[in-house]
Amino acid sequence: MKPQPLTTAPVDAEARKAVAPVVCYPVETLPRPDLAAYRAVREDWSLVERVTVPARDAACFHAPAGHFFRILSVDGPQVGDLNLFHANDLTERFYSGKTRALVGTHVGLGDQLFSSFPTLRPMATITHDTLDWYGFDAFGGAVHDVIGTRCDPYTHSLLSDGGTYHHCCHSNLTRALAQETGLPLHEAERHVHDVLNVFMCTGFTRDTGQYFMKASPVRPGDYLEFFAEIDLLGCLSACPGGDCSTVHSSDAAACYPLVVEVYKPNRLPEGWAPSAVNRYDRTHGTAV
Repeated sequence: MKPQPLTTAPVDAEARKAVAPVVCYPVETLPRPDLAAYRAVREDWSLVERVTVPARDAACFHAPAGHFFRILSVDGPQVGDLNLFHANDLTERFYSGKTRALVGTHVGLGDQLFSSFPTLRPMATITHDTLDWYGFDAFGGAVHDVIGTRCDPYTHSLLSDGGTYHHCCHSNLTRALAQETGLPLHEAERHVHDVLNVFMCTGFTRDTGQYFMKASPVRPGDYLEFFAEIDLLGCLSACPGGDCSTVHSSDAAACYPLVVEVYKPNRLPEGWAPSAVNRYDRTHGTAV
């Protein structure tokens, strides 16, 4: 929260505030996916995996390059926290901050999720979103954000004077990743990263700039669908906040499972190839 100012405003304060903003990353030159080519093959596919993510817990799934995967609401309104990794290299992971800078605070149809440095490349493309009708509401809220980090036991402890809660999304993802990979729990935790908040409805308050959540508009039958641009290992937590209308990190909220379905199309999108790693040479100004 911004404190009450101690500094007297200068005489040109209003003029300084009136300076027009400039978009940090003009994206006109950003390569865009051929969404029509993706959608042309999405109905001609076979279900290869169906994973149920229990309420207040997490589970992993695999989506090879060229496959689609869906995150579905099945029993009741529920948000999910998604981590993505390169299936063969956990150090290449979803980079929510750079995705936010390139795409926006919330993602939707046609947007891509980018990986961390040094690869910085599309990991997945959103090919369908049954909540795309929501847009931005009167509070500035929207769904599928890349601004929240994930609920975690450390922040819970900080805000509750040492309280302990083990089913925060961070802990859920840590347990699931450790089980999937065989890594020790503390080592797996180092790979858990900032998430895509699937179905979560969030924004920033206009007066204090604080991150807010409100009841998700998701209902059973809704889904967010992706196309895997590289071989992916996904890890999804069914948040203990349920639809995040009141609290998170709690056993009080009504929570429901989520389902992940992975589909293999009978043919690949025309002209598609797995995304290549970033072309920066990594010399960082030291090359001679």
